[in-house]
Amino acid sequence: MLRHFKAEFFKTLGHPTRIRILDALRDGELTVGDLQQRLKAEQSAVSQHLAALRSRDFVHARRVGTSVWYSVADAAIWELLDIARDIYERQLSSNRAMFEALQ
Repeated sequence: MLRHFKAEFFKTLGHPTRIRILDALRDGELTVGDLQQRLKAEQSAVSQHLAALRSRDFVHARRVGTSVWYSVADAAIWELLDIARDIYERQLSSNRAMFEALQ
């Protein structure tokens, strides 16, 4: 059961636009329009990715009048994304060192 949760969890994070949405929400709540401008993406694409994130409880939606404001459901997601960035940077540094050693 836990493995299934983890697989679905990481599958949801498996699209770069969803990562970009979560990163954009670090600054606080945003509307679809705000996200569309920040990501320079079509409204329909942003909405589809937000729906996927909402379905797995990565983000919460709050309606105010005609606007829907999105926020991250659990701030620990940013720790996970930061760890992924750190791993990426270490691998990049390691690969760069190997490449330079071959020169």
